[in-house]
Amino acid sequence: MMKHSLRGNVAWALMVGAVLAFACQPAAAQICPELLGLWPYGPAVTVAVSGDRAYVGSGAVLLVIDVSTPATPFLLGDVVLPDIVRGVAVEGDYAYVVCGHSGLRVVSVSIPAAPVEVGWVDTPAWAGDIAVDSGYAYVADGSSGLRVISVANPALPNEVGSVATPGYALGIAVASGHAYIADGSAGLSVFSIATPASPTDVGALDTPGHANDVVVSGSLAFVADSASGLRVISISNPALPVELGFVDTPGTALGVAVAGSLAFVADQYGKFRQIDVSNPAIPVDVAFLSTGSSTESVVAAGGLAWVADDHGGLVVVDASVSGSPALVGSYQTAGYSLSVATAAGLAFVGVAPETLRVIDVKTPSAPVEVFSMTALDNPMGVVLSGWHAFLPVLNSGLEIIDLSVPTAPVHLSALDTPGKARGVAVVGGLAYVADDSSGLRIIDISSPATPFEVGWVDTPGTAYGVAVAGNYAYVADHGEGLRVIDVSVPASPSEMGFVTTPDNAVAVALSGHYAFVAASSSGVRVIDISVPTTPLEVGFLDTDGTSDDILVVGERAYVADRSNGLLVLDISTPSGPTEIGAFDTIGKSEGLSLAGGIVVVADSNAGLAVFDDCREVIFDDGFEALGTSAWSSIQP
Repeated sequence: MMKHSLRGNVAWALMVGAVLAFACQPAAAQICPELLGLWPYGPAVTVAVSGDRAYVGSGAVLLVIDVSTPATPFLLGDVVLPDIVRGVAVEGDYAYVVCGHSGLRVVSVSIPAAPVEVGWVDTPAWAGDIAVDSGYAYVADGSSGLRVISVANPALPNEVGSVATPGYALGIAVASGHAYIADGSAGLSVFSIATPASPTDVGALDTPGHANDVVVSGSLAFVADSASGLRVISISNPALPVELGFVDTPGTALGVAVAGSLAFVADQYGKFRQIDVSNPAIPVDVAFLSTGSSTESVVAAGGLAWVADDHGGLVVVDASVSGSPALVGSYQTAGYSLSVATAAGLAFVGVAPETLRVIDVKTPSAPVEVFSMTALDNPMGVVLSGWHAFLPVLNSGLEIIDLSVPTAPVHLSALDTPGKARGVAVVGGLAYVADDSSGLRIIDISSPATPFEVGWVDTPGTAYGVAVAGNYAYVADHGEGLRVIDVSVPASPSEMGFVTTPDNAVAVALSGHYAFVAASSSGVRVIDISVPTTPLEVGFLDTDGTSDDILVVGERAYVADRSNGLLVLDISTPSGPTEIGAFDTIGKSEGLSLAGGIVVVADSNAGLAVFDDCREVIFDDGFEALGTSAWSSIQP
């Protein structure tokens, strides 16, 4: 299958240009889809602390945060980078940032309110962690091992040496002329860097788990070893590392830091763990603390532990007293963008954890957040109708938001549902909620302040998405394909027909006599629904990824593909859909919307991406016009 797509280095070069310049210059030939702008903020996955500042990776953005008063951190400035921030090291006036497939980026932080990228060098693989020492940056670069980069001139970093590692280099610590690599399935790998241009393998110790991170304190190395917890290793002889002791933590050990006789483990869903390592042979898990979501990484500085907590942002912990860690303060980062709806130049974004954000996209090259509010739970979808937003909020049912002032929405009402609300369609005075294991729920919203359920029907699978046309609701029922529900009598809906899909059906869009189903790893399935009792698959397109959401407008289908970003399909012949364009976004595309000639992608861990819609003619019907009077949940 030929793909007219922007992937790999060309895609990233164009994306970087759009981000850093916040403008896209006209191209000689039309790019489809063309990236117009980014709002690439996301969850916190890494943190470094230097003096009174914390440096936090939030999606593809480096945040500079004032922590002079740890109880009340506040943002000083930020800089957008070309990929997810994976690791940070700070030395002097520079932050050295590794960004996955975009290598090492050097950021001047001499003016904290205006950090700026001043230099970069790509690495061959996936840059996941970094240490800086004596004018050199040492990068754990995944499958390409250890890369040694001279940063004597921060504006012109250049690679001077490298060495392969036996595993997959994920974490790194540098001490006493050696680099210690958390080497994935190969455990701990040790290299001499006495001559930085010629690092040499001197020792290794395989660990029972998957080594994610390493920190060195004196003659000991502490390894966060995934499901095998914390491993304490003697490196008094770097050529012969020996495990002294371990503690099996309840979660997945992703990061580790040490302060004196205490080790701190970022144990993902196993929370923040405080480990007494005063006797390295018998480390003891003495206490834990929930930091909000998923502890991803941790550093120790100034008598405190600083945690990058995914959903929970930057969390400051006083862990100085064994057995009594305590929360001190926090700074909330953007979280995961799950869903989006757009109208009147505003994008309403459903974000985990439990947030609705309003992003102004009137100038597509420079999206800007204008408001955020707390939702009852994670908004798995957003539908706009009239002056209201309807949110399926997972464990809390249907939440209705008043948009009388679109830039300052407020909670109006809610109706809990028995399952997990994952999708919603609004037609007339009714909301149709895809409620996971509780099937399809039909809710009267004619008075939005007082919604009530009028009918429901159980589906055999788990209802993820729904679209409605005429007397029928079409439910994407996960492992049970597409279900056709007669809703002509809302109080007593009933299933009329169904068709299975090769993989989980998670979203559905309608156009004429066809339903277009996003079916996870089996791509887009085209279903003829002209006879609702016997829907029939007539075509498909394998997207080579994981299709999560779909919209149809005219002869175009737009697919949010978790693996491949935004895909644009020509569906003028429904039985033979073809890909006419693609753009692999920074994050994992989960949702999308289209209005006014722009497509806005909810890009999960990388915020939002804004594109043109690949159509030469912008229809001026109500659905596409940027006017609130035309807001509708019904796709043409």
